[in-house]
Amino acid sequence: MSTTAQTVTVSEATKKTIERVGLIPVLRARSVAQGQAVVQAMVAGGVNIVEVTMTVPGAVDLLKALKKEYGSALLLGSGTVTTVEQVEATIEAGAEFVVSPSLHPEVVARTRALGKVSMPGALTPTEAITAWNAGADYVKIFPCSAVGGASYLKALLAPFPHLKLVPTGGVTLETAASFIKAGARALGVGSDLVNLAAVDAGQPETITEVARAYLKVLADARKS
Repeated sequence: MSTTAQTVTVSEATKKTIERVGLIPVLRARSVAQGQAVVQAMVAGGVNIVEVTMTVPGAVDLLKALKKEYGSALLLGSGTVTTVEQVEATIEAGAEFVVSPSLHPEVVARTRALGKVSMPGALTPTEAITAWNAGADYVKIFPCSAVGGASYLKALLAPFPHLKLVPTGGVTLETAASFIKAGARALGVGSDLVNLAAVDAGQPETITEVARAYLKVLADARKS
């Protein structure tokens, strides 16, 4: 198999996992140890994807530690990525997809050149189609809930039904089903699932239970 074919296969496998699981937990931990504890609790609940944001102290070290601990059993992504240098560092550390809160064409281009999945952020119709045309595999609609939530996502997809959108910002257990029914390919989920307080309180099982609940909500929404 050629190198190009291999990278395409890896990229397609990543996209299949993202859409199958339907959740991208956004991890903004305050330390590597806290991040590892949160991920362990989510994995126990069946969620085997995590986006480690560059706002985490030692984010690259956390990616490396998670890659070493879980290998291919955990799909790793990097978040809040705004420079080519961050793309290269996080992919070398194990990230298979790269997420940004905004559109940086050079970040998209470098991510794709390295054979990984690119997910830049956008909000308006112009931003969303510009991100897609720049080569995005998915477009992160952020902050989605602040501008109407699921109804806004549905409105965006009306003129652009080919876009693969991942709403992020304010997604909760109560709103998750509505986003899936509106056409979301996956959901970016923050503190509602990535509950740092639960870990600090020695109650990681809270995260595990919420992870299971999210997967059930998504499965039910897809059936309907």
